[in-house]
Amino acid sequence: MGIYLVSATAGDWFGDVEGYDEGGHGALAVALDAELRQRGLAPYTSVPEKTDLVRGSGRSFEEKLAPPMEGFGALCREHLSEQESGLLLTWSVLVPLSLDEALRLPVENAYADETTVAGAPQVLAVAERLAAAIRLPVDVIPEACDNLDLTMWFLERAAEEAAAARPGPWAEDLDAAFYVALYLRAAQHSLRRGCPITYC
Repeated sequence: MGIYLVSATAGDWFGDVEGYDEGGHGALAVALDAELRQRGLAPYTSVPEKTDLVRGSGRSFEEKLAPPMEGFGALCREHLSEQESGLLLTWSVLVPLSLDEALRLPVENAYADETTVAGAPQVLAVAERLAAAIRLPVDVIPEACDNLDLTMWFLERAAEEAAAARPGPWAEDLDAAFYVALYLRAAQHSLRRGCPITYC
């Protein structure tokens, strides 16, 4: 049990839309496309199809929000503006589109009565700022996050060993560093694969 951050495939995203299985985000996909059209933007239709899970391939994203978030919230308040913190902490769905602002859509999800959609380029820019501020060793933390790789790296001894070998502000609060890495990798994955990232 718990909250996971996962990538969505075409079947997930267009679920309940003709030609796709039921139980997906079809209502959200329709609402987002309507909002994009109102803003003069193209609809979001190029969502990748499901592929077989191959650990380490980087074709899917699945991580668990396991550590406490208090330190991460404090980190955001220290290094980010209120608007930047809001962007990073309040989205429900991340899409690989450049959005000037997060879009609040009247579509219910598992955790709220409406869904907030943020653009991956904007979230990535904020996450990169935090990563730079704490000197996160992005060259050693997992890039492929398809089978809780990042979560387990931080929960097991790998993060502690890396902190001993690569000391710095990031090593002072590994729980906070986990969330910086999580949002960084989520935004990177969304852009690389062209897929939505959602909570479940």
